[in-house]
Amino acid sequence: MEVPPDPSKIEICFDCIRATQPIGDLYIASIPFDQLIKFTYFDVRRVTSSERDVEKYLGIQRPISKARLRDLESYVNFIDATFPTSIIVAINDASYASYDEAMKRLCIRNYRLDEETPSIAIRQLGRVIDGQHRIAGLEAFSGEKFDATVTLFIEADIADQAHIFSTVNLEQTKVNKNLVYDLYELARTRSPQKTCHMITVNLDRDPDSPFFGRIKRLGFATEGADFEPISQATFVEGLLSHVTRDPKLDRDRLLRGERLEKASGDEVFKLVLRNLFIDGKDVEIMALIYNYFSAVRQRWPEAWAERGRGFMLNRTNGVRALLRYFRHAYTHVAHPGDPVAQQKFYERVFQPMRLTDGDFTTENFPPGTSGEARLLRVLQGRDEL
Repeated sequence: MEVPPDPSKIEICFDCIRATQPIGDLYIASIPFDQLIKFTYFDVRRVTSSERDVEKYLGIQRPISKARLRDLESYVNFIDATFPTSIIVAINDASYASYDEAMKRLCIRNYRLDEETPSIAIRQLGRVIDGQHRIAGLEAFSGEKFDATVTLFIEADIADQAHIFSTVNLEQTKVNKNLVYDLYELARTRSPQKTCHMITVNLDRDPDSPFFGRIKRLGFATEGADFEPISQATFVEGLLSHVTRDPKLDRDRLLRGERLEKASGDEVFKLVLRNLFIDGKDVEIMALIYNYFSAVRQRWPEAWAERGRGFMLNRTNGVRALLRYFRHAYTHVAHPGDPVAQQKFYERVFQPMRLTDGDFTTENFPPGTSGEARLLRVLQGRDEL
């Protein structure tokens, strides 16, 4: 949609440095979030936008993700929020910008220097090549100061912008989620993520644990290991589902020195490990998980030990279903917060089940979420083989 020029002149200036690269000059700046929002393209900030010009040029579509936007709108208000990497913006027409080399200062405006009145809307001055979600998220920032690092290209044509976009977005490597959880071990502050990570690590290291040597710590096979069917991220996220509805928000509140609210009423039976976590009883949480999976191993020893293809109880689908079933099993034998011995899980939860070791095949429980969901239904007695 065509946006008319602003009724009055607007100029935005900020300190920056010029860098010369093979593609041409670029300008690296620290820009306050409210100023950045003012001069970036309006269609970049619209959630309903289906595709942008650069992406049309590339022949691909990359709509703004509403889910990611919601996450970033919360994230920008966390106490340790940061966008350390540059947002990339292109100013299409150099006549709306001027750089003072001596002062190291760039000014952009909605008018040309020889014009008496604006000839463009300030909000249509900067086309965002990369960082549209971050800018949209910053609109929800409620604090006083959030400077964004920005790299600006002045008068880069559409082909150059497309090249920059493809370099940034098509050649970058996604961060390994397993590594992200592993790094929580280094955090000084307590958080649901750190607790669940440490429990996962200890279960993998304990020679008597049902998961001894079975968890891929960083998502890659450990040198010398011959059977690591479960990723660290899978196990950590399964545990987190019993501790918190919003791990990021809980972590942020703990970083601020706030105390988390305990689960109460029906919530106690949904987040069955939350109150133990809030009370700092990580050892008790680990004991519960240890005893629960030890009872699984005791009830179906052959299926738990099986390493051949075609079996699934001790692999991702099986373990994910068992982690989801934990809440049901725990509340069947105790009130949340109470300790439960392995024998009680075995005798009252698993022993009465009609499932045999030979039932845990990929034929009965296919790979993917459908097999996981079916095993959960069978464990809950809502489905039969």
